Amino acid sequence: MRRQAWNLSILPMLILLLLPALSTAEVNISVNIAPPELPVYDQPPIPGDGYVWTPGYWAWGDDIQDYYWVPGTWVPAPEPEYLWTPGYWGANGVAFIWYPGYWGPHVGFYGGVNYGYGYGGQGYEGGYWQGGHMYYNRSVNNISNTTNITNVYNKTVINNVSVTRVSYNGGSGGVRAQPTSTELAAAHEHHIAATPVQTQHIQAARSNPSLRAAANHGAPPIAATARPGAFSGAGVVQATRGGAVHSAPPNAGNASRGTMSVVHANPEPREAQPESRPAPEPRVVRPAPPEAPRQPAPEERRAPQQQEQPHPAPGAAPAPRPQQPPPRAQPRPPEHPPEHPPAREEDREHH
Repeated sequence: MRRQAWNLSILPMLILLLLPALSTAEVNISVNIAPPELPVYDQPPIPGDGYVWTPGYWAWGDDIQDYYWVPGTWVPAPEPEYLWTPGYWGANGVAFIWYPGYWGPHVGFYGGVNYGYGYGGQGYEGGYWQGGHMYYNRSVNNISNTTNITNVYNKTVINNVSVTRVSYNGGSGGVRAQPTSTELAAAHEHHIAATPVQTQHIQAARSNPSLRAAANHGAPPIAATARPGAFSGAGVVQATRGGAVHSAPPNAGNASRGTMSVVHANPEPREAQPESRPAPEPRVVRPAPPEAPRQPAPEERRAPQQQEQPHPAPGAAPAPRPQQPPPRAQPRPPEHPPEHPPAREEDREHH
């Protein structure tokens, strides 16, 4: 029994040690500090055909106990016809839960967060697949003239919602958005987790101290890159304007910096997962059992004469008892009555 309890106690430690090697699409992280606002930055030019834009976001590191910026970057699609659904933070009471992104045939729900460059909070307006080729919307993507990409088009994107840089859904001050029926259907399609180059990109951002919110105050010096993991040289852009960094909740103490990382298999947004509850059992009304005879209290078990006689008050002399006449003596019968009574004197003289 002790060995089993010890194994359960070290299980969370082993999970935390394995976190850097796990895919972000398999880890849910709960933090009780709101993520910073999204910074403003320019998109680097697309490096080639078949790349899909993945926007930057604020990630949380258990080892550094701080948010760090994962730069937006162009990523080769894992296979044709697949698009990227960004991850997002969702407020759940006082906690903020991270819902990782994924690749799929359609773009799903990403919290209504406006990441920009085609990700305005719902769907993706940056391009589409056709015939095994990606067609790019020039109005929202930075397509350089030096890049040999001819499959482009122009479509003006009209955003009817207020543009904010809030980086989380729900809670106090978060984006108010619910998944549509199309996004709900996309959540149940076949998904591919973040690719190895994306995982390396995230690990490089985690190990860069300049990308931590405590160091850059919401304005990361590397806001976006042209290729994953390329944090220097051409194609690297910095933030033109930073976002507000939120502090710990008041009166929370050191516990406000704590996190809990839980491993899940392809987690989906909580809005897209209706809670399944078993059907209620039919209620059967049963007759109440007969009451057991009530046992009298110890006070009720006393003799009547004891109940009628009040206890004398402390210090008072007991009342005199009335004297009763002694009982009358009853005549005692003879022990052995004679068989014949004795003769009287007159009878003796007569005989």
